[in-house]
Amino acid sequence: MFKKILIANRGEIACRIIRTCKRMGVSTVAVYSAADADALHVRAADEAVGIGPAAAAESYLVIDKIIAAAKGTGAEAVHPGFGFLSENATFVEALEKAGLVFIGPPVRAIGAMGDKITSKKLAAEAEVSTVPGHPDAIDDEAEAVRIAGEIGYPVMIKASAGGGGKGMRVAASEAEVRDGLRSARNEARASFGDDRVFIEKFIEEPRHIEIQVLADAHGNTLHLGERECSIQRRHQKVVEEAPSPFLDAETRAAMGAQAVALAEAVDYRSAGTVEFIVDKNKNFYFLEMNTRIQVEHPVTELITGLDLVEWMIRIAAGEPLGFGQADVQMNGWAVETRVYAEDPLRDFLPSIGRLVRYREPQAPEDEALTVRVDTGVEEGSEISMFYDPMIAKLVTHGPDRASAIAAMQAALDAYCIRGINHNVAFLASVMTNPRFREGRLTTNFIAEEYPEGFKGVEADPATTEVLIAVAAILQHRRKEQETAISGQMDGHAEFDPAKPADWVVMLGQEAHARTVTPSLGAFRVSGEVSNHLIETNGRLGDLLLPCFVDGRPVTVQVERRGPALRLGQAGITVEALVLSPQAAALAALMPVKEPPDLSRFLLSPMPGLLISLAVEEGQNVKAGEELAVVEAMKMENILRAERDGRVAKLHAGPGESLAVDQAILEFD
Repeated sequence: MFKKILIANRGEIACRIIRTCKRMGVSTVAVYSAADADALHVRAADEAVGIGPAAAAESYLVIDKIIAAAKGTGAEAVHPGFGFLSENATFVEALEKAGLVFIGPPVRAIGAMGDKITSKKLAAEAEVSTVPGHPDAIDDEAEAVRIAGEIGYPVMIKASAGGGGKGMRVAASEAEVRDGLRSARNEARASFGDDRVFIEKFIEEPRHIEIQVLADAHGNTLHLGERECSIQRRHQKVVEEAPSPFLDAETRAAMGAQAVALAEAVDYRSAGTVEFIVDKNKNFYFLEMNTRIQVEHPVTELITGLDLVEWMIRIAAGEPLGFGQADVQMNGWAVETRVYAEDPLRDFLPSIGRLVRYREPQAPEDEALTVRVDTGVEEGSEISMFYDPMIAKLVTHGPDRASAIAAMQAALDAYCIRGINHNVAFLASVMTNPRFREGRLTTNFIAEEYPEGFKGVEADPATTEVLIAVAAILQHRRKEQETAISGQMDGHAEFDPAKPADWVVMLGQEAHARTVTPSLGAFRVSGEVSNHLIETNGRLGDLLLPCFVDGRPVTVQVERRGPALRLGQAGITVEALVLSPQAAALAALMPVKEPPDLSRFLLSPMPGLLISLAVEEGQNVKAGEELAVVEAMKMENILRAERDGRVAKLHAGPGESLAVDQAILEFD
C-alpha cells in the first residue's frame, strides 16, 4: 500500500479523498492555487504545496507543477479526483515517466473512452447496445443531411471530443441539420480544439442511467448497479439517485453485463462509469464511459457499503478485488442533490462571495436514515469566480425511496447558507414535485416542469400557516426578553409572557391575527380558522429553529432584517413583520411605499467584472444592441438593450468589480 498520495484537485473531491486516506493510514499532499491558499482541503491534508496563480490553466492544469509537487514531497501516487487532469492521457503518461502511480485507469482506456467516435466503435465491437447513427466524423452539410435522413428524424449532432453539453444540437429537419452542424462544429472547435462531430438518433423521453464498474489488474471486473441521473439542467446533472426507480432486475443485469463487457474490452482498471440512455420501453444504448470517479459516486457507496475511493487506491496499489459480483448487495435507497452557489431566480447565474454563515444539516435521530455532506467549504470560505461554484453534495439514504426523499427534504430545510445566493429552494421544489416523487423522470424533466425557469416555490397554505405561527412565537419570546431587561422607563406597557398575547403578522399588506398562548413549554398559536401546538427549544438569534408542529418535526430558517423576519421552510420564504394589534391598526393608516422605478437603469445581473462598455453617454441605442459585457465564473455575459433609448449616464467603467444589481448605466 502507498505511504503517501498527492491529490491533484481541490474542493470537495479533494476533501473526500483525504477522508478515505486518513482512514486507511495513508499520508496526503494537497496542491493549491493562490485563490485556495486558505481552503479547507489545504488544511485537511498532511502537507500542502502551492502551484501557481488562481486560474486553473496556470495551476491545477499544469502537469509539470503537479509532478514537481509529488516528487518534492515524496508522494508515490497521484489521485486526480474528477475534472481538471482526471481524464488526460498525457498527464498519465507523464506520471508514469516520472515514476509515479496514477490512481485511475490505463492510458489506453482513457484514450479510447475519451473520444466519443472511437468509444462507440469499441462498444459496438464488444456487442454493447449503441444508439443508431453514423459513428464517423461528418465532413459537410450534404453528408449530414443524407445521414440524418437515413437514420430518421429527430437526430442529435454531437461533438466527438464533447462534454458538459457543449457541441450538441438536436435537429428535426434538413434545415435544422444544416444550422446545427455549423453551430456544433464551431462550438466544439472553440471548447475543445476539435471540430469533429457525428450524428445519431435522438431518443425521445430519454432517461440517463449509468452503471458503476470496478476492475482490478487481476482479471476481475464487476458492476455495482446503476444510478439514475435524468434530472439535468443544460446537460449538467442536478439530482441523482440509486437505484433507478425505472429499472427492473432483468434490465439492470443486462446493462451491468454490457458495462462489464466494455470495461474488459479496453482492459480497464480502477473505478469507472458506463453511461446509457434508456428509452420509455427500457431499451438502453451506450452513451459514453467516464474514466474517473463521478461526482455522484456517494449514492452508490451508500447503497452498497463500498468506498469507491478506497478501491481505486487499492487497485492502483496492485491489490485484487476482495469480492465478486454475487457479493455485491444493494440496500435501501440514496438520493444526492448538488448544492450550488447560484441564483435560480436569475436563470441560475453563478453567485460568488463569502459564506458569512454556514451550517450543515445534522445526522437525523432516526438511525435508519443517513445524511452525508461532501464539501470543501466551511463558514468564512469564499466561493471564487475561478472555479465551479459547487458548495456541497448533499446525500441521504433510507430504507426505501420515499424515506430517502423525505430525509433529503428535511436536510435541505436544515441547510443554513448565508452571504451568497444558492439553489436550495430549487432543490426543495424538485423533492416535492409530484412527477419526481412518482419517479416519472426524463432528461427533459427540468425543461418541462419549469418551462419559464424557476420562479420560486409557490407558498402553500399549510406551510405559510406554520411560518406565520413561528413568526408570532418569535415576537412573543422577543417581547418576553425585552420585559426582563431592568431599568425600563415608567409607563411602559406591561407584558406577562405566561399569559396569552395577541399579535398581527403582516405578510406584505396581508394581516394575519394570531393569539399565542404558552402551554407547558410549548406554544398554542390560534387564529380565526387555525390552531397549532408548536414545541421548540430554539433560542432567539438562532439561524435555524427546529420545532414540532402538532407533533410533526419541522425546521424553519430564521433571519432578522431590521424589525422584520425572513422565514423559510420547504423552499418557501416569507417576509413577516409582527405587530401588536394597536401598532397594526396604525400601520394600516400609513401610505404604501411604492418601490423605486429601476427600469431606466442597466443593472448587473450577477457579481462579476465589467469587461467592456459598448456605449457612451449621450449615445442612442436600439433594442437588442450590445451595451456591456460582464464576466463571472470565467463566462462572458453580454447585456443588451431591452428597448430603444438614450444613454444618460455611465455609473461603472471597464475593469470595475460589480455587485449584483449594481447600476452600470442609466437611460433618459
